[in-house]
Amino acid sequence: MVSQIMAGHGKKRSVIREIFEYSKARSAQIGAENVFDFSLGNPSVPAPACVNETIRALTNGDSVLLHGYTSAQGDAAVREKISDYLNSLHGCGLNKDLIYMTCGAAASLTITIKALTCDGDEFITFAPFFPEYRVFTQSAGATLKVSMPRKPDFQPDIADFESLISENTKGVIINSPNNPSGVVYSEESIKALCAVLDKKQREYGHPIYLITDEPYRELVYGSVKVPFVMNYYNNTIVCYSFSKALSLPGERIGYIAVSPNAQESGDVYAAVCGAGRCLGYVCAPSMMQYVIKECIGAVSDISVYEKNRNLLYDNLTEMGYECVRPDGAFYLFVKALEDDAYAFCEKAKQFELLLVPGDDFGTPGYIRIAYCVSTERIEKSLPAFKALADLYKK
Repeated sequence: MVSQIMAGHGKKRSVIREIFEYSKARSAQIGAENVFDFSLGNPSVPAPACVNETIRALTNGDSVLLHGYTSAQGDAAVREKISDYLNSLHGCGLNKDLIYMTCGAAASLTITIKALTCDGDEFITFAPFFPEYRVFTQSAGATLKVSMPRKPDFQPDIADFESLISENTKGVIINSPNNPSGVVYSEESIKALCAVLDKKQREYGHPIYLITDEPYRELVYGSVKVPFVMNYYNNTIVCYSFSKALSLPGERIGYIAVSPNAQESGDVYAAVCGAGRCLGYVCAPSMMQYVIKECIGAVSDISVYEKNRNLLYDNLTEMGYECVRPDGAFYLFVKALEDDAYAFCEKAKQFELLLVPGDDFGTPGYIRIAYCVSTERIEKSLPAFKALADLYKK
C-alpha cells in the first residue's frame, strides 16, 4: 500500500501543467504557431550573456571540482557572495551561515515549511497564491488557511488576515510580485501586515515566521519598488530562485536566507539544514552555484515583458475585459466573462486560447495569462481575445 495522498498528487497534475500538456498535443495537430498558449510561466527572454560565458569558462577548468559535491548547505564562497550582495542592497546584516542553497524556490519553500512545522501548526497565505503552497504545507503535516484579497487592487486585506491568525499559526507565506496577479505588495501593506504579526507574536508568546517567496523580485516595471521584508519584520525567511531574473527555470537554483534578527536565528537555520537533509535536498547543483557566484545581480532583459504587459493590458481592457494591472512578474489576472472560470477557459479553446482558471489560485472567477511569450504571439492572439469577448456580448 502506498500513500494515497502522494498517489493523488501524482495522478493529478496541476491545472497549469494539464493545460501545458494539452498545448503540446494541440500544437502537434495544427502547428504551434496556431496555438496561443498562455499557461506556463516559462521565461521567454535569454539568460544574460554572463551566464553562458561563465558556464563556458567553468567547463574549461577543473572538471572534477566543477561537478563534485559542495558542502551540504552550499559552497561557502557562493553563500558569502549572496549575503554580501544582499547586504549591499538592503543593509540587512546577513552572513553566509544564514544562507542555504537550494534547487529553486519550490525546494526553498518545501524545506522552510518542513523546518518550521510541528504537530497542529497552521500557515496562512494570501489569495491569489501559487497552488503548490497547499501541497507543500500538507506534505509537512500542516494546514493552510487562505486570506482573500482586497479588491480591486488585490493588496492584502489586513482585517481578514488578522481574523485567521490563531495560537496555532506558525507562519505566513507571501509572494510579491505575485503569481498569478502580478501585483506588488505596497510598503503600506507590508508594514500593516508586520504590525499585526508583531502584535500576535506578543499575544501568543511564540514566533510567527513570515516566509517571503521571491522568484519575481527583480521583475518590476517603471519606478515600482519591492519592499525587502527582512527589514520590516525580524522573523523573516526569504525563499528565492534565480529562475526568473536569470531565465534559468530548468537549472533549479535558489537559496533560503534566514534573518539575522530572527528569534534564535541559529536554531532556525539549523532546522533548515536538517529539513534539507531529511528531504534529500543537500548540495544544490554545484555548477549552477558557481555560475551564481559570478552572475549575482545580473538580470535578463525584462523590457520585453513590460512591452508585452502594456500590449495585452491595454488591448484587453479596451475590449471590455476587467484586468488587475500588474506592476511585476509576467502574468495578467483577468476576470472571466462568466462566473465559472473553467467553463470560460473551455470556451477560449474554441479560439485556440489556452488560459489558466483562477480557482486553484484561490480566486474563482478569474483567469491567469502568462505573457512571457513572444510579442508577436501576443499580437496574433488579440483577434482571438476579441472574438471570445464578442461571443459573450452576443
